[in-house]
Amino acid sequence: MKTLIMLFSASFLILNSSCSKCDDCFDQQLYNQYKNSFCTADCPGVTACNGKTYCNECEAKRNGYRLK
Repeated sequence: MKTLIMLFSASFLILNSSCSKCDDCFDQQLYNQYKNSFCTADCPGVTACNGKTYCNECEAKRNGYRLK
């Protein structure tokens, strides 16, 4: 039983950590397009579709997220 619990726990951790951008809002194409972009330093604060706040739209897109 202990072995089964340990195996389940290890599998869960591996599956959970292998996907850093697994929410429904992440846009792989947007990420690929902007990942090497240089963004301005202005930081009015914008909220992306994932609910997180980024300094500006460029920062959100560079992380693969559209604004709300």
